[in-house]
Amino acid sequence: MSEERAVAALEAAGIPFEVTRHGQVATLAEAADARGVDPARLIKTIVVRRADEDYLFVLVPGDRQISWPKLRALLGVSRLSMPSKEVAFEVTGYERGTITPFGSFHRWPVVADSRLSEPGPVSIGAGAHGVGATVDAADLTAALDATVADVTDPA
Repeated sequence: MSEERAVAALEAAGIPFEVTRHGQVATLAEAADARGVDPARLIKTIVVRRADEDYLFVLVPGDRQISWPKLRALLGVSRLSMPSKEVAFEVTGYERGTITPFGSFHRWPVVADSRLSEPGPVSIGAGAHGVGATVDAADLTAALDATVADVTDPA
């Protein structure tokens, strides 16, 4: 099951975390409330495609969205896209809304928005709907060897 794979990968990363399980939610704000974090501290994991079979994860605070010009400039590319939900599932093993770099089928590069350099807890998806993992932001970016940069704009 996807949740077990994500939790096992979190354990293997050796960082402290707490799993939160909650019922179905309709909005990011509801998910943040259910997990006990501010919406800005609920982290969305976005799969981005650079080229065929060349993906990366982008960690985006809940109150922000990817700035495609900033991300393209950081990566030194002129074109990026998001795969369909079917392709995202095929390449990560997770459905949209549950995607996490932890336990994904592939260990791709991770870009984390610079707001994740702010200390304190954040909640990231843990492989299943209604399941999150609360971790320290610094531990998260270190465990994923993330490139931390300003790659978002306000939502």
